[in-house]
Amino acid sequence: MENSGGIQGNITAGLAGRYASALFDLARESNAIDGVQASLATLKAALADSADLAALVSSPIVGRTDAANAIGAVAKAMKLDSLTTKFLGVLADNRRLADLVGMIDAYNRIVAAHRGEVTAKVTSAHPLSAEQLKALAANLKTRVGRDVQIATHVDPAILGGLVVQLGSQLIDGSIRTRLNSFATAMKG
Repeated sequence: MENSGGIQGNITAGLAGRYASALFDLARESNAIDGVQASLATLKAALADSADLAALVSSPIVGRTDAANAIGAVAKAMKLDSLTTKFLGVLADNRRLADLVGMIDAYNRIVAAHRGEVTAKVTSAHPLSAEQLKALAANLKTRVGRDVQIATHVDPAILGGLVVQLGSQLIDGSIRTRLNSFATAMKG
């Protein structure tokens, strides 16, 4: 494994990072990095959309065998790739399904680092269109000189504009912040 320095470095800290690192190493050896990432994205979306699936992976009551059988059936129904399916079986056997979302996020960070990409966390008041995301990614790429993946979050409280976190840099162009600045300036 390459996680003693190399690309994975601090990304693999913690339990979720170690599992994600192991999955990445297997995916790289099998030339399946993209397939695993696509399966994990499908799985993460399903976890967000299905209370039953979320309950399955987080329940301490479900036994190892039942969890393995259920997650195997879910993987088959979702047509996940074989490596991801086997990975889910290992997680069920080790009673680690509850950490799945953290593992998916860690895997995505490892893949991004492997590709030389940077991830920007973008908060907007409303969902961004595909065209807006493409333009934002291009703009950020010219700013940092590397490909930028965008992780979006919707927060109506910012009223409008964007808040972009790129590494340790925070670019706050939200209407809420502008209004707060204006209110402070008016006070004196």
